[in-house]
Amino acid sequence: MMSSSLDKNKRSRGIRGRCLWCVNCVKWIPVLFIVTIVVWSYYAYVIQLCFLTVPNAVERVFYLLGYHALFIIFMWAYWQTIFTEIGRVPNQFRLPPSEVEKLAEADTEDAQRQVLERFAQNLPVTNRTVTGAVRYCHKCQHIKPDRAHHCSVCGECVLKMDHHCPWVNNCVAFTNYKFFILFLGYALLYCIFIALTSLKYFISFWRVSILNELKEMSRFHILFLFFVSVMFAISLVSLFGYHCYLVLHNRSTLEAFRAPVFQAGPDKDGYSLGKYNNFQEVFGDNPKTWFLPLFTSCEEQLERSPQPSPALLVPIECPA
Repeated sequence: MMSSSLDKNKRSRGIRGRCLWCVNCVKWIPVLFIVTIVVWSYYAYVIQLCFLTVPNAVERVFYLLGYHALFIIFMWAYWQTIFTEIGRVPNQFRLPPSEVEKLAEADTEDAQRQVLERFAQNLPVTNRTVTGAVRYCHKCQHIKPDRAHHCSVCGECVLKMDHHCPWVNNCVAFTNYKFFILFLGYALLYCIFIALTSLKYFISFWRVSILNELKEMSRFHILFLFFVSVMFAISLVSLFGYHCYLVLHNRSTLEAFRAPVFQAGPDKDGYSLGKYNNFQEVFGDNPKTWFLPLFTSCEEQLERSPQPSPALLVPIECPA
């Protein structure tokens, strides 16, 4: 009997492991789609447009230099957004087993609230639930720091969570928000540059294609390249503009939909330090690194963190 139950447990763990592996593979499909589009655009622009279509050598060199500069920094920002570790909640916010047991044994909501209040009295938290209680994650079993939220995809609470983005297969949050903004901005510039530099050849090939039914494959690549770049640029304009607005007001996407609650009540501008300081909180103090996908010093952000939100003053796992 015991051996059969052990075999059943092993089989169930094996099935769960395979299912988890399949789920993790599926999560990468949007990223692979973006990478495939970018790789094809590289071929279409560099080979089909610059080398096989552009007749002027000076124009070709200008196009190649501008394109590769944008391509490198765009892919650099995309890489950083994908592979930067999320900001995890520090251990001091986690309830010890004795406190978890007290919380489970509490009969009423007020009793549970008292347990959490006692544990959180020495923690730098000011955010509350809509009922005024300390924010607690039952899945992670810890007090939530200010601006932290539980991500159901990542399976844990994330510091200053903005949203989980399937296109980067990662949470956009405290540690990679700068990279995400740069990714959007450079992706927009990348698309605009391609659209503008291929426009005259698009017009020329479009006229020819009407008469000759678009027989040459190079024309197809350039025509399609122009359409794709314009389509992505239009979609990126609104998204990039919206996140620029959030940066200047020091809000996350979640906070834009629901204002954070403090002890005095909800306040949508509770973290705002003024537009310039809000910008620096994300991009850092050094103007030379503002627009490079380099890590902003965690110390710089902690020193500038708003007074109503001292939760980030505790040690956190900053990227190396």
